[in-house]
Amino acid sequence: MTDTTGILDEALQRLHTSGPERLGRLTNHAPMAVEALAAHGQSRAVHRWLDLYAPKLEEFPAPFEPVTDANWQAALGDPRRAADWIAYFGREIEARPWRDVLAEWWPRLLPGLYGSAAHPVIRVGHAVRTLEESEAEAGSGQAGSGGQAGSSGQAGSGQPGGVTEPRLAELAHGLGYWAARHLPLAGVAELPGAASAAGALDAVPPIANRADGGYPTRLGRVEGLPVWAASVDDPEEARRRLTELVRAATHRYATHGHGDETMLVHAATAPNAVLRALPALPRALWVPSLHAAWTASAAITAMYAPDEPVAYAAPGTFSAEEVFERAMAHGDEHVIKFADTALDVGDERALAAALRAVELSEPLV
Repeated sequence: MTDTTGILDEALQRLHTSGPERLGRLTNHAPMAVEALAAHGQSRAVHRWLDLYAPKLEEFPAPFEPVTDANWQAALGDPRRAADWIAYFGREIEARPWRDVLAEWWPRLLPGLYGSAAHPVIRVGHAVRTLEESEAEAGSGQAGSGGQAGSSGQAGSGQPGGVTEPRLAELAHGLGYWAARHLPLAGVAELPGAASAAGALDAVPPIANRADGGYPTRLGRVEGLPVWAASVDDPEEARRRLTELVRAATHRYATHGHGDETMLVHAATAPNAVLRALPALPRALWVPSLHAAWTASAAITAMYAPDEPVAYAAPGTFSAEEVFERAMAHGDEHVIKFADTALDVGDERALAAALRAVELSEPLV
């Protein structure tokens, strides 16, 4: 459900004066969380949540050197160039339809999906969902006669109807962050896997010294991952398998989330971001997207999964709306984003996993 009140646009404008990271390594989750709140009919809570999150925001970084069509390869993966990359994608999206920009850059960025715990692609997935739903509602006549744009104004004539400038700018921020934190994962051996996504995740071997080092250090210790869906070459089958992976990783959190209540969220939200982007991408990109998403989910599992699972039963039966309201009341950005993915999966076990995240995580206060 796309926000037609203008609140999401206001929140994005407010956030685009902040950088994509803080403390030089931690991701700014606010754009993703506010999009999730708005997508589930909680626009009224957006600014109140942002007020609580505001101490975690830092100023937008200074430019370093402009990114151009001639020098972009040298700038890929350079976090000093975050502002330059965001400006580059802002210019590109202003000049061309956003789907064209996404289709051109997706295969360039996909090999580096693993940087910053896959947060950049997750941010892109949220941005794409909003743009797709905005267009769909505008096309069906559901959007108000000006409510969606709010005070932000509609995007230029080069873009499809229904989108607004802050939502296009959010895609530019997400793509720019991805380019700046582009980090490939190479030299990983192929290990025996399983037929199902759940079985393949169970087969992921843990890295050595899991208790030592942050994300980049641990990622460097991923030496081998099980093979899963490697033979898929049909786009529709790739989408089906990606849906299966999101479901399996979400379900798994209920019994394995205690390994790291924050980082293991991304084993589900990263492939779900890729799944959300598929409808906006050429079908030829769906199969490589599946393979990259599997590698990300499996690598995060290798880095943070616990030694043993635990039994978990949800404390009662709750509707999807009630589960998301509990996540919103808890306030942690990862809990909100994980609940958003759990509602996409939609079954009882996924909702139980979302409640497990509420139970394990520290609330935002």
